[in-house]
Amino acid sequence: MTDLIAKSSLDKRLAEIVGPVIEDMGFELVRIRLMGGKTATLQIMAERPEGGIEVDECADISTAVSAVLDVEDPIIDAYTLEVSSPGIDRPLTRLKDFETFEGYEVKIETAEMIDGRKRWRGVVAGVEGDEVLLNIENGDEEQTIGLQFDWLSDAKLVLTDDLIRDMLRARKAQEVDETKFDDIEADDAAAQED
Repeated sequence: MTDLIAKSSLDKRLAEIVGPVIEDMGFELVRIRLMGGKTATLQIMAERPEGGIEVDECADISTAVSAVLDVEDPIIDAYTLEVSSPGIDRPLTRLKDFETFEGYEVKIETAEMIDGRKRWRGVVAGVEGDEVLLNIENGDEEQTIGLQFDWLSDAKLVLTDDLIRDMLRARKAQEVDETKFDDIEADDAAAQED
């Protein structure tokens, strides 16, 4: 479990509880955060291994996770459970996310200073071993740097026109899967009456 998926010790404990439930349902935990406020919110982001998730699948996960959390009872105070997709400008929390979103703009923060900075912005250039490759502007030239995945404290896609266009295209391609529909057969008796 990386710190990008679950940051605090309580988040990590919650991930240990709900992660297996989510995986048993055929999904992957992308991120989990217990956020404060008047009433705390437990935010869970999940998706299918190949990406994407539907609203009814989020509801199914919510029901299953609620049951386990009621039994384990790791959160003392009242809270609201929120299960959602990672969204278009999603957090990148797993090494495979950087492979999937190669070519897209990202903002990254590192836990420690590296070359005098903690914040990085550039285009994901893939993964090499345990390093995230990033094309960044350095003065007038572009250079590719490698950041150890373990160094990252936060990473998120930047909402760009290209990202929105590509995600909408992918979504539209998924929606037209005709194998999900039943064949309609005409009732011969009804057809003969006409």
